[in-house]
Amino acid sequence: MTSALVALRRDYAGYVDTFRNGQGELPAMMQLKLEHTAGVVGAARLIAQGEGFDETDARCAEAAALLHDTGRYEQLLRYNTFRDSDSVDHAVFSYEIVRSKGWLAAWPAREREAVLEAVRMHNRRELPAGLAGLDLKCACAVRDADKLDIFRVLEERIKSTDWRHDARAFWNLPVNLPPDQEVVAAIRDGRPVDYQYIKSLADFVLVQVGWIRSGLVYATSRRLCRDRGHLEFRRRFLRELGAPPAADELCALVDAEAEREFSL
Repeated sequence: MTSALVALRRDYAGYVDTFRNGQGELPAMMQLKLEHTAGVVGAARLIAQGEGFDETDARCAEAAALLHDTGRYEQLLRYNTFRDSDSVDHAVFSYEIVRSKGWLAAWPAREREAVLEAVRMHNRRELPAGLAGLDLKCACAVRDADKLDIFRVLEERIKSTDWRHDARAFWNLPVNLPPDQEVVAAIRDGRPVDYQYIKSLADFVLVQVGWIRSGLVYATSRRLCRDRGHLEFRRRFLRELGAPPAADELCALVDAEAEREFSL
């Protein structure tokens, strides 16, 4: 790890420590975000290695992964929610906090701006046209890495909560409704899903199936997804939810495409 990353990790950890109580503990939801950040950093490293990033690209990708959710702690403290629609856009909030703290002040301007912009754009449905070079690699790496760890978070939540009876487990999303037809159509067409159509837990899970199909930029990310069994988990869970055959057919389509890509 470079000295720049060591210093950045120290600054970030010091900031997170300001949210700890007298016993040195974070509130449970903040602790989950800290663990998520660690997962995103780990995934970003694997992507950089698998895609052959040079030292600068890899350093910036890891920095963006570390910083991408910086605003979540203050968001929860101030608004008591992680729902951006009820508070602030957490990506823009993270960008503003990181910039104001000056943690990247000593970095070359080109790298600093690439990291900051990757943080600011990590939750957008689509990246703006025209990104290239370091900007594109950094933004795509953190977005892929974020999705890879969100896959893990969903699976752990399903395994550890009484999601059938506790509506809070998945933000009060109904567990018995079929997927919205617009969600199904968007995934079938390879389009990003407009989140206004997420009306059930099946929709939420299918959005992640859509990520697996067309939301992961790097082959390394798609291989990690396949090796970790994320699609198989979602296919089984959709069946458990009683989703209609169209959902299973989408999963089969995504699985067949992955089989073709990685059997060569």
